[in-house]
Amino acid sequence: MEPRSSESPPLLLDLRSRRQIANTGIFVSPLGFGASPLGNEFGDINEQDGIDAVLEAVKQGINFFDVSPYYGRTRAETVLGKALRQLPRESFVISTKVGRYDKQSFDFSAQRVTRSVEESMQRLGVDYIDIIQCHDIEFVELDMIITETLPALLALKKAGKVRAIGITGYPLEIFPYILAATEPGTVDVVLSYCNYCLQNDRLSLLFAALRKAGVSVINASPLCMGLLTPSGGPDWHPADVETKAAARAAAAFCEERDVDLPTVAMQFALQTDEHEVTTTLVGIDSVNTLQKNIKVASSTPDVSLLKGVKAIFDPVRNRRWTSGKFIGSSV
Repeated sequence: MEPRSSESPPLLLDLRSRRQIANTGIFVSPLGFGASPLGNEFGDINEQDGIDAVLEAVKQGINFFDVSPYYGRTRAETVLGKALRQLPRESFVISTKVGRYDKQSFDFSAQRVTRSVEESMQRLGVDYIDIIQCHDIEFVELDMIITETLPALLALKKAGKVRAIGITGYPLEIFPYILAATEPGTVDVVLSYCNYCLQNDRLSLLFAALRKAGVSVINASPLCMGLLTPSGGPDWHPADVETKAAARAAAAFCEERDVDLPTVAMQFALQTDEHEVTTTLVGIDSVNTLQKNIKVASSTPDVSLLKGVKAIFDPVRNRRWTSGKFIGSSV
């Protein structure tokens, strides 16, 4: 998908505007607070800095918070919960996940996901979860998600403990597979990460089909898990050598023009409308990081600069990595 033309209006994202998740009655801000950094997933942070960031985000109009028991092995949920207990329940929408609990620990059985929801509610200090998502389903047999996990979550939805159901993962083919095998309305939202960013924008190929299916889209990790930053991401980043080299070249290209690569990457990711992406998640670890992202979300993109950065990624455009049982994607 090409960036908007130079004749397009400035990118002014109203953080206090709200977009509905499918037909659920849940309305979220167009920019969401990714809480994985609260679990020290990208380096150790001060707990109070994370709590302050959550509280300030709500003041600034952000109402959507995404977390998982996997992030920091429950630490992220615990820290987020300390902040959320200081806020009125109606002031935020919380999304958490089930099924993944450690790097190689997956359990999508009905019994475990039901217990997981209860545990998450306790850590978060809430009596219901707005959006519950099956976390990284490509690591298990997808038919188990269809026959056991989703029915268990539907039972929790019927009981009022969750309001909406989602699925997450990296390989794009997992989404049409699950949607084709379940009744309409079973899945309300999909969360895709690193698939709509400067290096890989293949998620756009699914926008129309997901919209037709009545499923909302959460675009996560527009900075591609730190790849699209001056540091090039953590040591464990799965991108190949050529892709990492392109990212370093793009960062240098931006620096020469007194702009940082994360700014350009965020501007690209935010150039979607609510019919394509309902909300975009960005990882937040402090008030300073929050303010930087709010500033970018209210800025005007430089179309020529964006074109130049995208050209650097052309040799590795849409290159992917193995995740779970899938190598690449046929979508």
